Amino acid sequence: MDELVLDIETQKEFADVGGRGNFHLLGVSLVGVFSYEKDAFLSFRENEIKELEKLIASCQRVVGFNIKGFDWPVLQPYLAIDLKKIPTLDIMEEIKNTVGHRVSLNSVAGATVGEQKSGNGLEAIRFFREGNIEALRKYCLDDVRLTRDIYEFGKNNKKVFFESRIGGEKVAVPVDWEPKQESAPVQAPQLNLF
Repeated sequence: MDELVLDIETQKEFADVGGRGNFHLLGVSLVGVFSYEKDAFLSFRENEIKELEKLIASCQRVVGFNIKGFDWPVLQPYLAIDLKKIPTLDIMEEIKNTVGHRVSLNSVAGATVGEQKSGNGLEAIRFFREGNIEALRKYCLDDVRLTRDIYEFGKNNKKVFFESRIGGEKVAVPVDWEPKQESAPVQAPQLNLF
């Protein structure tokens, strides 16, 4: 059964939609995925989300960074399946639950795998608005790759690191990310929403 690493880019920023309570209004510009089963990076534009839904509904688990707090709320309006029922590993949530505060992908990536993000979410929105889909795809899949590499490091070493905001020291966080026997995959109903 497949395991996916996922990241979403949006069409709009929170300032465009009246604030952080309006995830459903942000709109998906691109979803980037790494599929372990296919050993491939995939991307899905807004009009291709039904194909993504099939992958999500049949996978063992989806991994992301702040996926429960951002990606799932943005993506949910597009899907017939309930994303809360999909087995999900949220790397940021796992670290926050251990250390007591949020950390950034850049902080974890820099300290754990020695790399930084290639840009930021506002640049991704600009790429979308300019119609520069290749730059958008590259940015999104770079984040997917970083997330996958952090996930792999954590699975193999039972810890990840982040850079402390105070003093910039490298802090180790113990993790156990081996897949657990979770509920069976959710089968997507055959609805045509678009």
